[in-house]
Amino acid sequence: MDSAELRAQLEILHRESYGWALVCCARVASEAENVLQTVYLKVLEGKARFDGRAAFKTWLFSVIRRTASDHRRREMLRRIRLIGRVDNNAERVSFDEAVYRSEIQSLFRQSLAVLPRRQQEVLQLVFYHDLSLSEAARVMGVSTGSARTHYERGKKHLRHLIEESGVFDESTIGRRKNPSTLP
Repeated sequence: MDSAELRAQLEILHRESYGWALVCCARVASEAENVLQTVYLKVLEGKARFDGRAAFKTWLFSVIRRTASDHRRREMLRRIRLIGRVDNNAERVSFDEAVYRSEIQSLFRQSLAVLPRRQQEVLQLVFYHDLSLSEAARVMGVSTGSARTHYERGKKHLRHLIEESGVFDESTIGRRKNPSTLP
């Protein structure tokens, strides 16, 4: 793949790459930006080379994950405080809707944060980055069977945590009319 093709692929995948970098950097935006910049330099300078054995996106996410891990190891002793993630929501919605969305997102993030790291990673890759389980397994450096196990256990655990919260409880009348609703 030549330099122009690499640049085009990186531009196409920039948003998702940044999202994955945020996940790999514990939602610390400045760290994710640094990791992503390092990854782009590695790719464009030829230090990380795409060999075509996997999809470009899968390969790129693997490079991001490894770079974030290296960065985290180097910075662990120097980092004293974490910088919070800034949530830029460009949509304009009613106040009530914004509060509801914020509460649901907060509940989901809190529930996801409780899961073991591998379960968090596989759920993020599959749900937020539209990777298949086999592609997620390659990114994580585990077998497909292991990724599938983490995925299933993560979904089950996440569902249990959300059900425990009671945020989706409905009235008993509504539940009788539509028993298939959550929880």
